[in-house]
Amino acid sequence: MEECPDMISGLPSEIKLLIVSFVPLKEAVRTSILSTKWRSIWAPLQVILQLDSAQVTSHEASEKIKEAMGVLLRSHDTPQPLKLHISSSKMDIESSEVMDEVFIMVVKRVDKELHLDFSKGKQTMRDFNLALDSSCLNSGENIHSMQRTDFSSLKSLHLRSIAHLAENFVSTLFSSCRFLESLTLEKCSGLQDIRIKASDCLRSFVMVDCTNVISISLSASNLKSFWYRGVLSNFQLKNTPHLVDMILNLKDGSGQNEFDVEDALSFLDCVKDIEILTISGWLLEWLCTAGVIFGLLEFQFNKLKELCCICTVMDRGMRDSLACFLNATPFLEKLFVNIDENCSSPMPCPYFQQYWHEPHLCMNYATVKCNASQLKHLSTFKMAGFTSEEDQLLLMDLLLHKALLLETVTVTSPENRSWSVAKIPQCHLNRFQRFQPESMVASLPNKDYSFVLTEEKNSDKSPKSGYSLLF
Repeated sequence: MEECPDMISGLPSEIKLLIVSFVPLKEAVRTSILSTKWRSIWAPLQVILQLDSAQVTSHEASEKIKEAMGVLLRSHDTPQPLKLHISSSKMDIESSEVMDEVFIMVVKRVDKELHLDFSKGKQTMRDFNLALDSSCLNSGENIHSMQRTDFSSLKSLHLRSIAHLAENFVSTLFSSCRFLESLTLEKCSGLQDIRIKASDCLRSFVMVDCTNVISISLSASNLKSFWYRGVLSNFQLKNTPHLVDMILNLKDGSGQNEFDVEDALSFLDCVKDIEILTISGWLLEWLCTAGVIFGLLEFQFNKLKELCCICTVMDRGMRDSLACFLNATPFLEKLFVNIDENCSSPMPCPYFQQYWHEPHLCMNYATVKCNASQLKHLSTFKMAGFTSEEDQLLLMDLLLHKALLLETVTVTSPENRSWSVAKIPQCHLNRFQRFQPESMVASLPNKDYSFVLTEEKNSDKSPKSGYSLLF
């Protein structure tokens, strides 16, 4: 069979750039693996900016860098990688000694998206803080002049590997992004404290793998989603009445922070009105180990519709902690449990000298089941990482007992095979298996029923496609 010629790869680079300008940046960059011809369109332009070495972190230097970037933005309406060398004026331009190197990805003006990668430069690593403010106009600035600037029209800003030399520049750039709707920070290893005061336009905030962060303060009146993956930090969300979607994937544990029950509960109280929550199970278990009884707290998650619990193992402590937390979610409709022993290391629980309410994780399963509240609205339960262990089966048993309207129970193995689950009395088990010969049976000791698992085809274990970023 004759191979069809690759007509698209033979197009001029200008046409290929125009093609990729119509797709999101992440998908556009993937074209670089298709062939050397596609890779060539992503070859960065080299731009050298000379600054006084003593002033490289000053406000004046930040303005010069922003001005240079503005020129580049105006020059390209299609995706164009640009490598900006910031060097001392006393250094030889041809020298390999570059004080700082910023890799800038400028995407199409249609999407108004900008990616900055600071990871390529030669910088001395040190801790730093960030203060970002785009909430108000500068003196003498009006809305019309603001709209004519190079960065005010940006809708999405993605910052990767920010270092201390770029601290002032990032703050200066952010102050110009008055209509920014999405902000992402990724792998900023030296960042310890970040304070953001955003305009009314910011809708989405994502922070991923900033391993040394201690404190995060965010004020954004129209924020809809807060997605976070990393260490437990001192979270302070101020003026976020419209927040509905939160991810707290605390895969790196408590980090440098000492775990404080009151701080954790205060933060949960601030976000009690969210509708979608993804949370690390170890946080719930630590709180329950400290004696917190979620059903007795002064606040409840009365608007929560969808909950996803991420854990490395579903043992007795994790099972009972999740059951305790469900007592504070009276209107929950969907529950997802993601068990992945490879996602992070087990978090050893600290010793608590005082209990918030009273210790309760030592109760037997019958008492836990009796104390669990009715889940009157829960209709869907999915468990990923299912291995038929007893505590996993007991969790299903508890939910099937307490959920009055549960319609769908699905489990997915670590090998990504999925089964729908039905609870069948032992007296009917043989008859059921005659009609479903390929089904599997999982049983608990001393029970008059079994769980029958029927394999599903083409199932998806993820509760939400975008969540894969933070799992």
